[in-house]
Amino acid sequence: MKKLMLIAAGVILLSGCTVRVADLTVASSKNYNLNSTKFVKGKRVTAEDSYPVILFPTGIPNVKTAIDRAIEQNRCAVGLTDMVVSQLNHAFIFGKIGVRVEGNLLLDRSVAGCENAS
Repeated sequence: MKKLMLIAAGVILLSGCTVRVADLTVASSKNYNLNSTKFVKGKRVTAEDSYPVILFPTGIPNVKTAIDRAIEQNRCAVGLTDMVVSQLNHAFIFGKIGVRVEGNLLLDRSVAGCENAS
C-alpha cells in the first residue's frame, strides 16, 4: 500500500497539461508594414516563455515575449503565420508554467540582405 501511495504521489507531482489557447492566421509583435508584396513563408519554429514554480511561480509568462523569441530566430522574419498559442502548466508544487508559440516564419524579401530568404 505504501508503494502505491508513493507512485500516486510521484505521478501527481510529474503530471501537467498543455492547453491550446489560440490559433492565429498571422501574428506579429513588431511594428511593421504588412502590405509588402515580397513575403514568403519560412520554416516552422517554436519558442516559449516559461518560469519555474517552487511552491509559487517565480514569474508571469508573456505571449509577446514568446512571439518575439520565435520571430528573432531569423533576421528576415517580421511575423508568424499559422500560429498556435499553448499554455503550459507542468507544476503542482514544483515544475514550470509558461506560454509556447509555434508557427511558420513570415519572411520579408524587401529587407536589405534578405533578397534570397526562404
